[in-house]
Amino acid sequence: MKAIAYQVDSDNKTGHFIEVEQQVEKAAGHDLRVKIEAISVNPVDYKVRQSIISSQDQPRVLGWDAAGVVESVGDKVCLFKPGDRVFYAGDITRSGSNAAYQLVDERIVGGMPKSLDFAEAAALPLTSITAWEALFDRLKINPQTDKGKHILIIGGAGGVGSIAIQLAKQVAGLNVIATASREKSRQWCLCLGADKVINHHADMPEQYKHKELTMPDYILCLNDTDAHMHAMMTLIAPQGMICSVVETRESHDLDKLKTKSAGFVWEFMFTRSMYKTADMIKQHQLLNELARLVDAGEIKTTLNKTYKQLSVDNIIAAHKQLEAGSSIGKVVLLK
Repeated sequence: MKAIAYQVDSDNKTGHFIEVEQQVEKAAGHDLRVKIEAISVNPVDYKVRQSIISSQDQPRVLGWDAAGVVESVGDKVCLFKPGDRVFYAGDITRSGSNAAYQLVDERIVGGMPKSLDFAEAAALPLTSITAWEALFDRLKINPQTDKGKHILIIGGAGGVGSIAIQLAKQVAGLNVIATASREKSRQWCLCLGADKVINHHADMPEQYKHKELTMPDYILCLNDTDAHMHAMMTLIAPQGMICSVVETRESHDLDKLKTKSAGFVWEFMFTRSMYKTADMIKQHQLLNELARLVDAGEIKTTLNKTYKQLSVDNIIAAHKQLEAGSSIGKVVLLK
């Protein structure tokens, strides 16, 4: 079975993608064996690729987003059956989705939205789980009691931002300020439901002051935590919360949040699958709820570009597009 893997040569330490024949074991336990029809790429793909700096016993199959059909199930599976259409973001500790087939734990898999095709569905899982967990688990936004509050989403036109804007507006009922640095990405954010858009490459506190915007109760940082930390600590409202998904390279003085009784928290969507947390089934539940919202017309796919074939050349092109930092929405590859 074909897969696209990444390997580093032992002699010259050069890394490259190759096409390999992959053996996928039979499904056992809570695993589903899924025939993959479409995958999408995320920043985690190229970050993991960049972290592979020495040769390994086996080339690494990357990819953490997929939509496909359940081919077979393990003996403990109770949520799905063969023939079900599913979508999921997978587990960073296991073999990835850039392949024909994949084993994945049913507890982090959702039933695919009925109104979407495989490409449209594959664009959603990782970014939707990240955005959902950031908003409702980390920032602890309650749609019943927090409706009408204000959120700043830094990096609104990217994959996570594109779904976070929709969830914050349609599910949580928040006033949404997003950031974008280009006119095309600004319009994308507005079309997804952002109330206002500011530029994260300019002075954000000054833009808030000039536009007479309300200080945000919540900030979701999806773009360069180091570069925006000072602005976030300046802008956050008293008793507010900041969440970031982007790792830091610098040390920051969080004492600046003390007088505001404000907090800072991380979101990493692989935490539940990596540590096999007792509540990992919540990812199954939230993906099912996302599918319901999509089928009800409340949330739309963030697919923006499709490559017609899963190949070495197309994987390379997709990685380059994300690394350039100018992608809008999601990039998907069909099997």
